[in-house]
Amino acid sequence: MRVVFILVLLLTAGVTRAELTIEITQGVDNPTAIAVVPFGWQGGALAEDLAAIISQDLRRSGQFSPLANKDMLAFPHQQADVYYRDWRILGTEFLLLGNLEFVDERYQLTFELYDVLLQKKVLRQTVDGDEAQLRDLAHFASDKVYELITGIRGAFSTQMLYIEALGGNKLYRLMLADADGAREKMLLESKQPLMSPSWSPDGTSVAYVSFETGRPAIFRQEIATAERQQLTNFRGLNGAPVWSPDGTQLALVLSKDGNPEIYTLDLASGVFKRVTKHFAIDTEPSWTIDGKGIVFTSDRGGKPQIYQVTLASGRVERLTFEGDYNARARISPDGKSLVMVHRYNGVFHIAAQDMASGDIRVLTETHLDESPSIAPNGAMLMYATKYQGKGILAAVSLDAGVKFRLPSKSGDVREPSWSPYY
Repeated sequence: MRVVFILVLLLTAGVTRAELTIEITQGVDNPTAIAVVPFGWQGGALAEDLAAIISQDLRRSGQFSPLANKDMLAFPHQQADVYYRDWRILGTEFLLLGNLEFVDERYQLTFELYDVLLQKKVLRQTVDGDEAQLRDLAHFASDKVYELITGIRGAFSTQMLYIEALGGNKLYRLMLADADGAREKMLLESKQPLMSPSWSPDGTSVAYVSFETGRPAIFRQEIATAERQQLTNFRGLNGAPVWSPDGTQLALVLSKDGNPEIYTLDLASGVFKRVTKHFAIDTEPSWTIDGKGIVFTSDRGGKPQIYQVTLASGRVERLTFEGDYNARARISPDGKSLVMVHRYNGVFHIAAQDMASGDIRVLTETHLDESPSIAPNGAMLMYATKYQGKGILAAVSLDAGVKFRLPSKSGDVREPSWSPYY
């Protein structure tokens, strides 16, 4: 039976001060030099510095080296005031100008990108929003600049979910934040463990595991309204929910028929369907890009490895062979890489396996790395790790060229889930 809850606490929970901070530890060898000039604005003090947010976004990508304001020779706000020679002297390759106005009770941002070498404007766009969306305007501009220069869609406007544990695991919170850790918001607080948050493809809902009923149960929660629905109530294990690409199903792990197996749940009908049938432990499902198969972790070969099952036929094939431990796999958005937890020299790291060749590349150098989640543009992935004895989030590019940390000022953070585009 399904049970529907409305939590008043969640409806009244507001945005709190961001508790995650960005610490960039590695970028590419030759980042693109860009100057983001402080934007023009004729009004009073603003709650957000849009140009600074864009600079931080681009720097965090590891692909850009924004020029510090103190090193700029001028602060132009329009093309007529741009002297390309000055910017070439500073080694700047691109120049971003912006003007913010208050029009019809909304903030309107117009930004322009200039190629300094070619001495021409390459991008101009206008976007508007209310005061609460000032950061969104900045992230939108970051996305457009990033895409034009790199050819890869930006992901600065996305968000992330994660679990925060406070007081020595005495209090658990399901948290929502921007991809840069800002505008942190609590979606749920519990004295019992919370685990495995997973985004719906349209970004409106989250599925997760809660122990509030005395045993693990899977819940679905609407982000905007905080309406909750308990989806499972079986004895034993109820875990690892993950949404299908079309949002109509969940893949999950149940042990109701004995040992842990992979199941699917049709969200409209409430019908469960058993996918795997083996005496080994099958767990940690994730969908293939086309939604026709599920990759999962199994010890059916003696030690944890990654397998894939085709839903139509039930055919199972093993995907990983290098190393004695591979688990928690996720497929990159382009379908070319399999990201996983890989034991390397006795230490758990995040690794990526080429789906065509089978070659594995270790991406991280930290310890006890787990729970990788890939950005929707496939450029970066976020994962949980340990740093100075504390659980933190960290990120690395799929070529391992860019790395940064997001430590929390309060508790341990774990199990990140990067949002889709929506």
